Amino acid sequence: MGALLGVVAAAAGLAVAELLSGIFHQRVSPVVAVAESIIRLTPGDVVEFVISLVGQYDKPLLVVFTLLGLAAVSAGVGVVAIRSTLGAQGLFVLMGVVVVLAVRARLTPSMSTYIPAVLGVVVAMAALAVLAPRAAVAANRTTATQPADTRRSSRRDFLRLTGVVAAAAVMVGVTGRVLAQGRAALEAARGQLKLPIRRRPTPPGADLAVTGLAPWVTDQDDFYRIDTALSVPQILPGEWELRIHGLVDREMTLTYQDLIDRGLTEAWVTLCCVSNQVGGGLISNASWSGVPIADVLAEAGVHDDADAVLSTSADDWTCGTPLSVLTDDRNALFAVAMNGEPLTAEHGFPVRMVVPGLYGYVSATKWVVDFEVTRFADFTAFWTDRGWAAEGPIKTQSRIDVPGDGSSFAAGDVVVAGVAWAQHTGIAKVEVRIADQPWVEASLADEPTIDSWRQWSYVWPAQPGSQRIQVRATDQSGETQTEAIADVLPDGATGWHTITVDVG
Repeated sequence: MGALLGVVAAAAGLAVAELLSGIFHQRVSPVVAVAESIIRLTPGDVVEFVISLVGQYDKPLLVVFTLLGLAAVSAGVGVVAIRSTLGAQGLFVLMGVVVVLAVRARLTPSMSTYIPAVLGVVVAMAALAVLAPRAAVAANRTTATQPADTRRSSRRDFLRLTGVVAAAAVMVGVTGRVLAQGRAALEAARGQLKLPIRRRPTPPGADLAVTGLAPWVTDQDDFYRIDTALSVPQILPGEWELRIHGLVDREMTLTYQDLIDRGLTEAWVTLCCVSNQVGGGLISNASWSGVPIADVLAEAGVHDDADAVLSTSADDWTCGTPLSVLTDDRNALFAVAMNGEPLTAEHGFPVRMVVPGLYGYVSATKWVVDFEVTRFADFTAFWTDRGWAAEGPIKTQSRIDVPGDGSSFAAGDVVVAGVAWAQHTGIAKVEVRIADQPWVEASLADEPTIDSWRQWSYVWPAQPGSQRIQVRATDQSGETQTEAIADVLPDGATGWHTITVDVG
């Protein structure tokens, strides 16, 4: 009885908190604020280990585990409440303090910032006060002389009341989540945008017709997503502004329309996460539309002693990027669209950064709202605070997409194919090795740009037995990817992607 009591009381408080955070259109609800605080307090190597296990499902799983942890603690509070309602309410207050601190860390303080968390705790305490005496009677903790019929009746009354409270909590909580999303308004705004963009066709010769091979262009819905935002910022174009300041001659504040009026540049760019393991899937390629960052910085007038930009997202995530890669000949963009469509909220709508040749943690700020020209010596950013390298140039890598690791097939000609990348350097050669035989050169698809990945294929006369297949790439500078195995921390994984197949 006690565990059920605590869980239901907490659910009532959580539902009210969710409802109020939705009414106030807050970016994060109390539970999401706690989960995001867990991310920020977790050591970088632990975060990396989780990402390596679950990839882009890390955020929903963290929310689930946060809720499970809350339920477990609340169950314990309920057990205490059977004996002491006052003591249990004190524990709820302590839980509320933790939630308020998490909310304070994730939201800008205002009149309404703490109302959802505080009133949620008040409702949980009230539900506890109402349900605890009934739970005590149902659990036969008030007197040993209760008739059996009375105990059974009390138990039924308690279960009926907790069922009503739980059902109400579900309805209230769901309503809060619907209000909080604001997705309909954002999607309507995306649909009303009349951007001078179109979906560009895949360049001829860039996409090999091999079943199972990752397509050269990644659809927006399939594009990998790794970020720290559990609650995706919902920013309408008319509300977005970008402040450019720091070591510049002229501080600037750009609106969305200011950006569009400058004219949009289109560029094929592959983005890769530093958490991508050898052979991993945290890499995608798309056509991006946006404004060259170099042009905006030139207008602002960058000081000679600057060597970095500290960008900040709408959810306060920070990223340090070398100034040199934002001002050279590469297509570093303030991007507004992907594959001929406005960005989705998950991918940074309305504006994000796209920088060829650097891992995303030092270049790909989504929902970017602040751009400070500065020096690396004067700041640290979110991931560098957690042990990652300050600069993150993408390493030359290659991957086998087909056949799949552990697959079985008959002897004969088999197509081995995959992708290789060395953004802003380009791929010159890809080689495949079967078992301990000499390396053989694979055929390469066309390379429309050195800022995107390159497909490759090799027709292998497969012989019976268990066979090991390896791949390595050489970039346009003549550097061949290293065989040395290194973890993703601190600046990206290395090694040759290796699979094993069974040939019948």
